[in-house]
Amino acid sequence: TVGCNEKEEQAAPAQEAAAATFKDANEKAAYAIGASFSRYVSTTLEKQAEFGMALDKEIILQGITDTLRDKSKLSDEEMIETLKAYDTEVKAAAAKQQLELTEKATAESKAFLEENAKAEGVTVTESGLQYSVITEAEGPKPAAEDTVTVHYVGTLVDGTEFDSSVARGEPAKFPLNRVIPGWTEGVQLMSVGEKYKFVIPADLAYGEQGAGSIPADATLIF
Repeated sequence: TVGCNEKEEQAAPAQEAAAATFKDANEKAAYAIGASFSRYVSTTLEKQAEFGMALDKEIILQGITDTLRDKSKLSDEEMIETLKAYDTEVKAAAAKQQLELTEKATAESKAFLEENAKAEGVTVTESGLQYSVITEAEGPKPAAEDTVTVHYVGTLVDGTEFDSSVARGEPAKFPLNRVIPGWTEGVQLMSVGEKYKFVIPADLAYGEQGAGSIPADATLIF
């Protein structure tokens, strides 16, 4: 921690010195525009690199410099045509990556479901929902039209937690027919006071679309 503080203290005068080199507010604004644009370009390049699309930053800088000096090597028509072609290429690479991720997730989910179905105490319903009873209790069972109060923790099959009423410190309350099909079916099996574990296939959860941090075709554990 001390080392970090020392670095911050050393960096501060340098930053102040850099700020003092601007002659006026317009010069500072001009620099800020360049810096902001550079951040945008860097972020875009990082995302595209994930698809295997790598561009040379030096060539990008050359294009910016040449164009600002009215010395662009491309006409407006050539620029538009080139960018359209590149955009198509990026979209194709992104679609290919998404397909590969989806296929991988589907294969992992299938393997997980097949293995979990063999575990002791697991029941598989006709729809494909898998559940096991952790704590039994005597009490009424809800209907799909009822409003229920539930404490839960939701994870992906790799253990990544994506939601938790326990972490929030209060249970969730909702109409049972307004949630994912796996919950609508599964919670109706429970008596008030019981604790279950659900393993919910993607088609009973968020399917091909996913939701927030939940990827497409993800099997969910509650």
